[in-house]
Amino acid sequence: MENITLKEFTELAASKQPVPGGGSVSALCGSLSAALAEMVTNLTIGKKKYLEYTFELSDIRKELDILRTNLLDCIRKDQEAFKPLAEVYALPKDSENYQDKLEHCLRNAADPPLLILKYCCRIIELDERLAVIGSRISVSDAASSVMLAQGTLYAAYVNILVNTSLMKDREYAQNMEKEAIALLDEYSVLALNIYDDICKRLSNG
Repeated sequence: MENITLKEFTELAASKQPVPGGGSVSALCGSLSAALAEMVTNLTIGKKKYLEYTFELSDIRKELDILRTNLLDCIRKDQEAFKPLAEVYALPKDSENYQDKLEHCLRNAADPPLLILKYCCRIIELDERLAVIGSRISVSDAASSVMLAQGTLYAAYVNILVNTSLMKDREYAQNMEKEAIALLDEYSVLALNIYDDICKRLSNG
């Protein structure tokens, strides 16, 4: 999947094929968010006005590069987790150890979107700093990055929920849901605040 074109990826996502689905698409969006934020660092490093931030920007760039790559890898992780789940769904419900197999696969399928959500929370944190120390000509890219990350939070959350809602172990499911919704609530607000602040600054010239 990693070597296909964007055209092929979107065609597959639009088709009846089970993958790439919402988890994989959200991972791609998260990776694009990290890429835009990383671009802000590259457009800022070396400019006279921002020389005092060179080392900080370099560190942020390194971290965003890792996040971008990790999120792309989540496309693979999401698809690998879904395949055995689909196989269990295809089994008769009265087959041996059906519920145990299903529970195991549901847990595995919920892990990639939770990881995607956490990665995007970190991107939002980095965007908050880039909105301050990034070059003015690239600050709109930080705003675009932060809103892509925010959208990915919601997409990742619902892909957690679609799995946890079917788990028999309600304590495990609810703990995962609580962790996810706490991050969603905090970082979706932060992302919107960052975006609004950048828009106000741009509007005021």
